[in-house]
Amino acid sequence: MTVPVPLQVQLLKISEEEAGQRIDNFLLRICKGVPKSHIYRVLRSGEVRVNKGRIDQTYRLEEGDVVRVPPVRVAEKVVSMAPGAEFAILFEDAHLLIIDKPAGVAVHGGSGVSYGVIEQLRASRPDAKFLELVHRLDRDTSGILLLAKKRSALTNLHEQMRDGVTDKRYLVLVHGNWQNSRQHIKLPLHKYTAADGERRVRVQADGMASHTVFSLLRRYGPYALLEAELKTGRTHQIRVHLASSGFAIAGDDKYGDFALNRILQKADGNRIAFKRMFLHAHQITFIHPDTGAPTTLNAPLPDECERFLKSLSATSAA
Repeated sequence: MTVPVPLQVQLLKISEEEAGQRIDNFLLRICKGVPKSHIYRVLRSGEVRVNKGRIDQTYRLEEGDVVRVPPVRVAEKVVSMAPGAEFAILFEDAHLLIIDKPAGVAVHGGSGVSYGVIEQLRASRPDAKFLELVHRLDRDTSGILLLAKKRSALTNLHEQMRDGVTDKRYLVLVHGNWQNSRQHIKLPLHKYTAADGERRVRVQADGMASHTVFSLLRRYGPYALLEAELKTGRTHQIRVHLASSGFAIAGDDKYGDFALNRILQKADGNRIAFKRMFLHAHQITFIHPDTGAPTTLNAPLPDECERFLKSLSATSAA
C-alpha cells in the first residue's frame, strides 16, 4: 500500500527524544525514500533552516528547535504492512523494552525479509514516540534483545557496549570432544559477501580483533553445553569462533556440520528431532541508563532446547 507525500514546507519542532542528533541524520530518517545526495544538496543550499537560520550538516539539534524542511520530491511513501506483534517481555520501563526473541524471527526487515521484530513492535505500539534496536541477534538465535524507548537510553547503552561495560552470555550446544572447563578463543574476524549475496564471516589475519570465553557447563555424550561470554561483539562471532576451532553448533545451517544437522532433524531412539540452531542469549548485565543501577536479566532456555537436552541425557544414560 502506498500513499502520496504532499510537496510542501514542513515546520517541525524538536522533542526531547529527537534532540542530540545531527541535522543530516534527522532529515535522512524523516525523509524516507529521498536519495541521500538530495538531502545533502538541500542542506548545502540553505533551504533547511533551524530557528530561521542557516546551519550546516553537522549541526546537532536541541530540544525546542524549529526545523524548516523544504518540499522534497519522493514518489511514494510505503506504509508498513508488518503485522503488530508482542513478544515475551523480560523488562520494561519508560526507557527500555527488553524481550525474549524466539528463534526464526529476524530483528529487522531486509535481506529477503519484509519485516522483523522492530517493525512488528512498532506496528503494535503506534503511539510509541521512539523505539529502536540497541543491538541485534541472528534470526536463528533466540533470547535477550534490548530496545530503547528514548534516544538518551540508546546512546547510553551504545557507549556501554563500546566501552565493554555490558556482559552478554549465551548458551550453545556443540558437537565434539570439548576438553577445557574454560577456554579463550581469540581469532580475528572478517565480514564479506558470498557469491549468493549472503553476508558471511571468516577468520582472517587482518580481520577485526575478536574474543570469546567459553565455559563448559555439561557434557551429553558427544555434545557439550557451553556458556559463551562475549568480550567483543562481532557479527556471527560465537558461530565462527566455534566452527573454526572444530566444534559445530547443533543446527547451525551457515557454519555448522550439515550432515550432522540432517541427522538431528530426525528422531533416533530416545533422542528427539531438533530443527533449529542451539544458540540462546540467556543473560545480560548492564548499567541502567537512567537509574545507574547494575541490572542483570535472564531468559530461560526455550522449551525445544530443554526437551532436546533431556533426550540427550536419556540417550547417554541408556
